[in-house]
Amino acid sequence: MGLSSSHWGAFEPIVTKGRLIEARAFPKDPDPSPLLQSISDAVHDRSRVKRPAVRISWLENGPGSQTHRRGADGYVSVSWDRAFDLIAGELRRTIAEHGNQAIFAGSYGWGSAGRFHHARSHLQRFLGALGGYTGSRDTYSNAAGAVLVKNVLGTPQAMNGPGTSWKSIVENSDLVVFFGGVPIRNTQVTPGGMGEHITRLWLEKARARGVRFCNISPMRDDTPAFLDAEWIAARPHADTAIMLALTHTLIVEGLYDGDFVARYCAGFDRFREYLLGREDGVAKSADWAAGLSEISAARIRDLARAMAAHRTFINVNWSLQRADHGEQPVWAAIALAAALGQIGLPGGGFGFGYGSMEGLAGLKQEVPLPTLPVGHNPIRSSIPVARVADMLLKPGQPYQYDGREFVYPKIELVYWCGGNPFHHHQDINRLIRAWRQPATIIVHDPWWTATARHADIVLPATTALERDDIGASARDRFIIAMRQAIAPQGEARDDFSIFLSLAKRFGVSEAFGEGREAASWLRRIYDVAREKASEDGFDWPQFDEFWNRGYLEIPETSTPHVLFKDFRDDPEQYALPTPSGRIEIYSEKIASYGYADCPGHPTWFEPIEWLGAPIVHKYPLHLLTTQPSTRLHGQMDMGRVSQASKVSGHELMRINRGDAQARSISDGDVVRVFNDRGSILAGAVITDEIRPGVIQVSTGAWYDPEEPGIIGSLDKHGNPNVLTLDRGTSSLAQGPSAQTALVQVEKYRGMPLRVMVHEPPSA
Repeated sequence: MGLSSSHWGAFEPIVTKGRLIEARAFPKDPDPSPLLQSISDAVHDRSRVKRPAVRISWLENGPGSQTHRRGADGYVSVSWDRAFDLIAGELRRTIAEHGNQAIFAGSYGWGSAGRFHHARSHLQRFLGALGGYTGSRDTYSNAAGAVLVKNVLGTPQAMNGPGTSWKSIVENSDLVVFFGGVPIRNTQVTPGGMGEHITRLWLEKARARGVRFCNISPMRDDTPAFLDAEWIAARPHADTAIMLALTHTLIVEGLYDGDFVARYCAGFDRFREYLLGREDGVAKSADWAAGLSEISAARIRDLARAMAAHRTFINVNWSLQRADHGEQPVWAAIALAAALGQIGLPGGGFGFGYGSMEGLAGLKQEVPLPTLPVGHNPIRSSIPVARVADMLLKPGQPYQYDGREFVYPKIELVYWCGGNPFHHHQDINRLIRAWRQPATIIVHDPWWTATARHADIVLPATTALERDDIGASARDRFIIAMRQAIAPQGEARDDFSIFLSLAKRFGVSEAFGEGREAASWLRRIYDVAREKASEDGFDWPQFDEFWNRGYLEIPETSTPHVLFKDFRDDPEQYALPTPSGRIEIYSEKIASYGYADCPGHPTWFEPIEWLGAPIVHKYPLHLLTTQPSTRLHGQMDMGRVSQASKVSGHELMRINRGDAQARSISDGDVVRVFNDRGSILAGAVITDEIRPGVIQVSTGAWYDPEEPGIIGSLDKHGNPNVLTLDRGTSSLAQGPSAQTALVQVEKYRGMPLRVMVHEPPSA
């Protein structure tokens, strides 16, 4: 079977006369993603980068010239040899004059589901062979939560999976409480690809068994309608307050499990003092939370009682921690689950991100995966991933992260491939200002994305369909032989061959490529994984058999996973890797950091922007920037699924009926969404599925300013990160605060503006 894979699912490429005409779903996928329909559009789209290109001002005047022209300049096509000479020259100049730490390897890793042609890994291997680079740590997806749980649970597993299996929840839970819902749109996707999408099926089984669901979210349809979930339409950012009030209710009504917190937790007594108001004079009661959340105190108390009376599973979607003080809802959920005393029991306890990504709670056995080794980085310089604009704007300035002080390096050269920061970074106008600081920006990209349009040297990269690879994910049971389906488009080359050519110019081809071509590397990484799997008792076929068959299926485990079961059974033998060996409801370690914005226990902080802030009189709507159902981040925005969702060519904006009527906005109107950070156009969709005072604009519409290169220009297309806040969640994790944004909306009355971003620039 000739197969390929993508982050949204495995598929069979159907090719006619050298063109992909269909991506046919993998037969073993019970719930394939509709995003497969867009693959044939994207791979042949007019926005492909066809040949190496150099920004005119940079080529004519040299590095650092007219950086304000990035985004507005035209491009000159050059040969591959000329492009390699320019890149090699810039790398040599930067290293000689500024040192290797002045090179930022900015790739984020969503370029391909293939484990060999993983752009970030190749970039880091290459730059490591040259002497190193400044890199990044954590993810935009869950940085605040991941850093927090490493401190209070001792491991990031609770955040990244595997968590308690859906099977355990289906068979044992009575009540499932979703903070931030379980949006099926997000579970279409996981890095490395999916052979089977299972979340919808498990939710259907849970509903059939009679599990009760509660959705605490500003959006009703954050849970699928078939769950018939109780909708608690709280204010955005009130989740921590609600969790604290639920825990307070358990304590004052004698419903909490004192034996559990005494045996398995550290510092619960100090946290209880905070809840009862003995620290600050404010009891974190249901009445207190009602004023913050706009949910009645009676409803909060009733939910606490129901959670205590039934086997309850708590899930917190990753979106909640992408906000000002985003560590707190994660910590508060852990404390709430501890008070209930059901952590480690089948169907009880807590999980994170079950509605954020596919595969966090499946029945996959843990096996090694074919993976390209990244190699060693001799430079010990890195930043939290969401602080890239701070790094570029504040060289030499100190910042805090996870208990230590660091200093932002001075970056002379940015090398980016396999990602698109103009999709995933906040406050794009601030990012543009930061993007003007380096002397040179190099980008590999299959398409003329906004990132490519703001680069100095752009190299055309192949898509996954134009090369052989192996698709694999730690969250999926299938390893896919990704066979090349079509020839590279234009002059596109894969990242491995690009970096191998550059490595030869530096005399480090052996260190980078180890004497292997791509085909040899595929066999090598599979064989290494196969050998490790054999040591664990798995019998995998030889590479040739795997390649000819098209996939390897890993059997399901027979026993559902229950997070912290071993710890509950024997907290001494299976002590957690925390300072106390317990769940740290109060963390002496975090408290020792002295962070005013992240003290030693879960704490309510008023966000810098939310519907309870004074600024609401100027900007009265809270903007939710969700992941789209019609593409993966910004990938395939030009595809038929994404394009069909547009309103008059603009990204859609969902708004509550009452808020629309107050602004004389009708369904299908083009509207301007704005705040002090910028403004966008969007197409209005009026709905009752979103609470008053809240709008939703999905991320991923390619940034298309009315005046390219001008900071503050109106984005015609509807990229909501023009409006979002670029601020670290706290000094602990420095994660992104994308969900913290207030805006105003008005009917757009100007001349119609055509979206042009999918047309390639002159080159």
